Amino acid sequence: MTTNKKIKVGCFALIDPFRPLDHQLQRIAEMGFRCADITDSHPGGLLGGGIFHAAVSLDDNPFDVKRMFDKHGLEISSMAAHAHLLDPSTPARYGNSEIMKAIKLAATIDVKYVVTTELEPETEWGKNLSYEHQVVIVAEKLYEPLRLADDLGVKLLLESHGPLTGSIQGLMDIMATLNNHPALGINLDTGNSWLAGADPVAMATEFKELIGHIHWKDLPAEMEAQRGTVFGCGFSEIALGEGVIDIAGVCEVLLDAGIEASTFEILGEDRLKQSHEFLKAQGIA
Repeated sequence: MTTNKKIKVGCFALIDPFRPLDHQLQRIAEMGFRCADITDSHPGGLLGGGIFHAAVSLDDNPFDVKRMFDKHGLEISSMAAHAHLLDPSTPARYGNSEIMKAIKLAATIDVKYVVTTELEPETEWGKNLSYEHQVVIVAEKLYEPLRLADDLGVKLLLESHGPLTGSIQGLMDIMATLNNHPALGINLDTGNSWLAGADPVAMATEFKELIGHIHWKDLPAEMEAQRGTVFGCGFSEIALGEGVIDIAGVCEVLLDAGIEASTFEILGEDRLKQSHEFLKAQGIA
């Protein structure tokens, strides 16, 4: 069932470099946003983690994480768990074990969505995989995390951030290989999908009923030459509506989709505020 309910808009929790998460959340709250995501995470301890990194340990007390967001009056919109799914598994590489830890952390503090992706392969082995092998390997690594997510009431959302998830067909093939698992959905990244070579409006239309969360960003015309060769970028340096992506078209498709929350991946306080006004003008925020 669809609704015209407004979408809450928050921020990627990396506003200022080399500052801890508490600082990032304070900045987001000061700008008037209602939610933020858990943008960065890592297993175990991290030297200097509380000083230099806006990261959450997957082994943290989940309620300490929630208390930090509560302190600034912010909801947690999603938790990122982007993994190297096309490279061989090793304890030294963020993979499906970390995704499962992220799902457990999210479930404990009632975060509905964990966002993951396959990322571009870093090893020669991963780079030489056939398309068919890529699909099977990613699906195999998501099989157990999806079982856990289903049992814990969490949705695992695939984001366009790699050679498979960057296309509509790739997303469809992963989902089909996983028998369209009910705990699997989509995090639409307007910038990443365009950069990978897809049409974000077409992606929004195809997966409208499966999109649980959105990452908003627009990209400039000079990045046209990189389309189809780069799979994902962390931030945009322009406001929504200033680039070549049809953000208004995406908004039109998703206006009645019933999506609860989204986050900006945009650098600069003025650009963030301008982008928020742009979404308000589309009737979506």
